[in-house]
Amino acid sequence: MRFRHRAAAGFASLLLPLAGAVGLASPAQAAGNATATFTKTSDWGTGFGGQWTVKNTGTSSISSWTIEWDFPSGTKVASAWDATVTNSGDHWTAKNVGWNGTIAPGASVSFGFNGSGPGSPSNCKLNGDSCDGSTQPGDAAPSAPGTPTASSVTDTSVKLSWSAATDDKGVKNYDVLRDGKKVSTVTTTSYTDTGLTAGTDYSYSVQARDTADQTGPVSGAVKVHTTGGGTTPPPTGDKVKMGYFTEWGIYGRNYNVKNLVTSGSAAKITHINYAFGNVTGGKCAIGDSYADYDKAFTAENSVSGVADTWDQPLRGNFNQLRQLKAKYPHIKVLWSFGGWTWSGGFGDAAKNPAAFAQSCYDLVEDPRWADVFDGIDIDWEYPNACGLTCDTSGPAAYKNLMAALRAKFGPNYLVTAATTADGTAGGKIDAADYAGAAQYLDWYNVMTYDFFGAWDAKGPTAPHSPLTSYDGIPKAGYTTADAIAKFKAIGVPAKKLLVGIGFYGRGWTGVTQDAPGGTATGPAAGTYEQGIEDYKVLKTSCPVTGTVAGTAYAHCGTNWWSYDTPATIKTKMAWANTQGLGGAFFWDFTGDTANGELVSAISDNL
Repeated sequence: MRFRHRAAAGFASLLLPLAGAVGLASPAQAAGNATATFTKTSDWGTGFGGQWTVKNTGTSSISSWTIEWDFPSGTKVASAWDATVTNSGDHWTAKNVGWNGTIAPGASVSFGFNGSGPGSPSNCKLNGDSCDGSTQPGDAAPSAPGTPTASSVTDTSVKLSWSAATDDKGVKNYDVLRDGKKVSTVTTTSYTDTGLTAGTDYSYSVQARDTADQTGPVSGAVKVHTTGGGTTPPPTGDKVKMGYFTEWGIYGRNYNVKNLVTSGSAAKITHINYAFGNVTGGKCAIGDSYADYDKAFTAENSVSGVADTWDQPLRGNFNQLRQLKAKYPHIKVLWSFGGWTWSGGFGDAAKNPAAFAQSCYDLVEDPRWADVFDGIDIDWEYPNACGLTCDTSGPAAYKNLMAALRAKFGPNYLVTAATTADGTAGGKIDAADYAGAAQYLDWYNVMTYDFFGAWDAKGPTAPHSPLTSYDGIPKAGYTTADAIAKFKAIGVPAKKLLVGIGFYGRGWTGVTQDAPGGTATGPAAGTYEQGIEDYKVLKTSCPVTGTVAGTAYAHCGTNWWSYDTPATIKTKMAWANTQGLGGAFFWDFTGDTANGELVSAISDNL
């Protein structure tokens, strides 16, 4: 528990957008007779090379140019050439130098810079207008239309209506977007969409176009579930089968939302926690904007089989999750905030719970992706205790935060939380009012893994996710059974407790003893970090040699690993059933095999 998400979330901070953005050239937004595009030309880990190119797309010369953009906090321009670059906080401005201000029709100029940090530019303006050529000087784009309302829903059709947009020179027509893709253009403020699939979830929004063919912002989205088809969400009494999808998994791990489909996992789960949103300045914040809503997916990597376009209103993982929900209407998606790396922000959040809850609601319900999320998950590691940092907000802070979230999100949203599994007397469960907070939550994800690992470099070797105690366990109370018993004892209902499964192993090297309790010389080598490795790798690279306390271990050469297998998961699910628990969850999808055998083990036995 001390180290839950230490490898996973910590690794994210090393490779957020850069790994996915090297060499990317993207229209950076617009100026009616010119465009500006950004290219990341190189990446050397701690920094990157960037280049802006201004092109005159009009019929007369441009005499000067100014580009403005925003970088996320922590990303900066270190040095620049062929332009004068200044900043005010995270807002950056580049102006031409004397010799490259004039650009003839059809010609272009470029300037370059060296940057530091993980971010990519956003909110670009060229000479005061947007940078992709869609806004004409002196002619404002139309406003957003009202959020559509749905009526006359049948098995195969729905009628949509919305309030009109406004424009200084008049609205010409509206694009109707289904699941982020344009399905029709109409001149009125209503549209009937036909040819739909019975018993299926869809999301609709609209976007206005003026007489100059400029498009305005996209409206809010309305969710529609067609009748018939026999496809309904699982009854509320069913067990929860939830997995974490990591935003950074699309980079080095090349694990996309589509993999949930190809592995068969999407049909076997009930919920997804999307990890992680940041917690900073007392507010919920975007974790990785490029992965979340900007990355353009190819047709091959898209759930729908259709490639993203540069001008569609929503891209990235959020759009892929929207497509997944359309294909699997039973799946609910929660946005998880915090994790090992970003839990330090909860102390400030606890100082004003109502303001924090408002910021989270505003972000989760952003009109661009409001239809994607069905709730929020709080992963605070750990309230009134120590994780990566130590929190001193007091034992009541946790309950107060959860009460504020429930008050803001209301009864129709899921509000959940990941918790410590420290079952020791006076341990982390005792540090906060988990019992009092439980009344505001749908369930707790009890992180019953990472009890032991190679942060104790010399050992003793021990399974990182023991179900029960065993002779020689390094610390009493560090088991799944102890954690669940502790939560029950303080008054948390069993149905609000989910047991956790790690789809990875933890290991040591320099080990000669096969059974647990051996000495070691340090952490075993791992693909992404020492001491940790995915199940899909370990099942063949270091096969199981024994079991202890309901989990497996493996001794191969001088390496010693512990991890869960389909067989041990079956045992743990049977135990969860006898305990009356609400279900199970796992960290995370990327550790499973290509055919989802660990997800299947949870689904088949819970």
